[in-house]
Amino acid sequence: MIRFDFWIDKTYSFKSHLNSLSLLQNLQIMNTFEQFNLPKSLQKAVDELGLTTPTPIQEKSFSVIMSGRDVMGIAQTGTGKTLAYLLPLLKQWKFINTDSARIVILVPTRELVVQIVDVINSLTQHMSVRTLGIYGGVNINTQKTAVREGIDILVGTPGRTMDLALDNVVRFDSIQKLVIDEFDEILNLGFRTQVTAILAMLKGKRQNILFSATMTDEVDAMLDEHFDFPVEVSLAASGTPLEKIQQLAYFTPNFLTKLNLLKDLLKDDAFERVLIFANNKKSVDLIANSLEELFPEQFGVIHSNKSQNYRLNTMASFQAGEIRGIVTTDVMARGLDISDISHVINFEFTEIPEQYIHRIGRTGRADKSGIAISFIAPHEEEIQIEAEMLMEKEIEILDLPETVEVAVRLLEFEKDKKKVKQLLKRPTQERGDAFHEKAAKNKKINLGGPSKTKKKTGTSVNRNILKNRAAKRKKK
Repeated sequence: MIRFDFWIDKTYSFKSHLNSLSLLQNLQIMNTFEQFNLPKSLQKAVDELGLTTPTPIQEKSFSVIMSGRDVMGIAQTGTGKTLAYLLPLLKQWKFINTDSARIVILVPTRELVVQIVDVINSLTQHMSVRTLGIYGGVNINTQKTAVREGIDILVGTPGRTMDLALDNVVRFDSIQKLVIDEFDEILNLGFRTQVTAILAMLKGKRQNILFSATMTDEVDAMLDEHFDFPVEVSLAASGTPLEKIQQLAYFTPNFLTKLNLLKDLLKDDAFERVLIFANNKKSVDLIANSLEELFPEQFGVIHSNKSQNYRLNTMASFQAGEIRGIVTTDVMARGLDISDISHVINFEFTEIPEQYIHRIGRTGRADKSGIAISFIAPHEEEIQIEAEMLMEKEIEILDLPETVEVAVRLLEFEKDKKKVKQLLKRPTQERGDAFHEKAAKNKKINLGGPSKTKKKTGTSVNRNILKNRAAKRKKK
C-alpha cells in the first residue's frame, strides 16, 4: 500500500503522469476512517456523524500521534485539525479509576472551547468519557464544582485553566496528553504567560501535541523550550491560501463609502450566509447599526463586549439559518467551524497579514468553494500588499459599482488616522529659492568657553552663602 503522506508530498510531481482513473484506482490510498482501525464504539460515532473520508491533515498526523511522540502540526484553517488529534487520542483511550483530567486541551477562545466539547461529546457518545469545558466570563465556583465531580478530558482557555490550577482545583497528576490548539492565536491574544505557567505546573512524562495555522518565531521558541524533539506534520506552507476561495477587493476612500458598498452588495440574494469582519468593536457596532436599518433582524453581532450567552445564541441562530450573517471582530476568525459560509467580507483590512488568511478561511471549507471580498482604504494598501506577498498570490481588484455613492466626509477616527500617517511619513523639505541664510549674529559658534551669564537661582538656595560669595568677589 502507498502511504498517504507520501501521496501528499509527491502528488504534484507525478500526478500529471497518471492519465487514467483505473491507474488511480490501482493505488490503494488510505481514504476511509475504517482504515484507522478505530474501536467499534468510536467508529460507530464517526459513522453516525456522516464522516467517511479523512482530510489530508487527519491522514498525515494519525500515525504520528499514535506513536506517542511530541507533535507539531501546521495546517491551514478549515482542514479538520480538531479530528486530527481527537481520533488518535480517543483510539488509545482506556478506563482508569481517577477523577483528574488525563487529556488537557487548551484553545484561545470561549467559542472554540464550546465547539470542541460538542465534538468530543459526539465522538464519545458510545464511550464512558467525562468532558468539561472551562472559560472566563462565567461563575468560577460553578466550574470548580464541576471539576471536583470528576473529569477525563478538560478543554479550556489558558486564563481560566491557570486560575483553577492555582486554586488547586484543576490537578495535573494524571495528565497523559497535552494539546494546544491554534497556538499562534493563543500567543497573539497575549496568553504566553498563562501557557508558560501551565507548562511549568506539568510534571512527569506526557505527550505534547501542538497545532497551529502559522509557524511564527514565538511558536518556534516555545517548541524549543518545552517540547521534546517534536515531529512536524505540515500540510501546507505557512500563509498559503485555500485555493477554492475566490479573492476579490474594492479600493474605497473612506468608511462611509464602505458602508454604501456593503449595503449595495447585500441587496444581492447570493450573499446568503455572510461573515463581515472589522478590526474593532466600535466599527462592528457602527456597521451593525447601519445594516439594521436596511436589513432588520438579519445580522447578528459578536465581539468581546457581548455576553457569553449572547455570543453562543447568535452563533446558533446563524448555524440554523435564522439570520443571514454576523458582523464580528477577529474573535471568529480562528478555529470555529460554521458550515456553508458563502461570503467573507473584510470591511476593514486586517492589521496582520496572516490574520487575513484566517479570516477568509471561514469560507471554502471541506472542499467547497467560497468568496472573500475586501474593502481597502488608502491607509490599508500596505497591509494588502504584505498579505499578497505572504500568499504569493494577488487579490483581484474590481471597480466600484456605479450604484455606490462615494462619500466625501470622513468620520472622526479616520481623521485621526490621517493625522498620524502624515506625522509618521512627513517628507523632508528640500531647500529651494525661498531658503534664507542665517543672519551674521546667528552664525556664532560656541567654542566651549566660560559663560558670562549669571546663574539663575531657585528659592531653595541659601541667600547667606550668595551674600558671602559676593563680598569675597568685591574684595578681590
